[in-house]
Amino acid sequence: MVNSFDGIVERFSLSSTGFERRLRAVRDAQWTWPTPCTEWHVRALVNHMTRGNLGYTGLLRGGSSAEFLRLREVDALGTDPLRAYIRSVRECAEAFAAPGAAGRIVDYPLGRVTGAQALAVRTTDSTIHTWDLARAIGADEELDAELVAWIEGELEEIYTGLAETPTAAETTHRFFAAPAAPPAERESQQVRLLRRMGRDPGGRGGR
Repeated sequence: MVNSFDGIVERFSLSSTGFERRLRAVRDAQWTWPTPCTEWHVRALVNHMTRGNLGYTGLLRGGSSAEFLRLREVDALGTDPLRAYIRSVRECAEAFAAPGAAGRIVDYPLGRVTGAQALAVRTTDSTIHTWDLARAIGADEELDAELVAWIEGELEEIYTGLAETPTAAETTHRFFAAPAAPPAERESQQVRLLRRMGRDPGGRGGR
């Protein structure tokens, strides 16, 4: 039987590589540019991604959800955002690839989940924020097609059991944007996924 989260470390690395490619394209003047996540400019979005990788690593190593939330917006970029981000990806991937990590229970803020499910949530976040960064700086917005297909196909499983999900209109949406308008006929799989995750590819909506 195939597990929905088989190969999740590789998928996380793939999504992180996509984000890194857009990050390398950020020009000095663009760090304060707005993003589809209306509360974050480009640097804040990159910090969210970097701090998130460190936070998930901390959870896997026994950290608490309270600590995760307390550190969520603390600067993790310093004077070299690219280097800080790459290091956070390496540390996160190495931690989740360790023996037993996939089945370890972590104290995620929205509910206790296995390491594999936590990294699936992280991978989804990373993929969607890759589009956010690309839209913000005018870079290539095309996401990896295999990642998009996997996320859309496993979306319910990825967020199962959590107190809030990005696809349920009735939740508080403290962590995830509310779903955008339903996709029109013949829209691409990427556009469908972005709309489900609260993005409007025709506008600037997001979180």
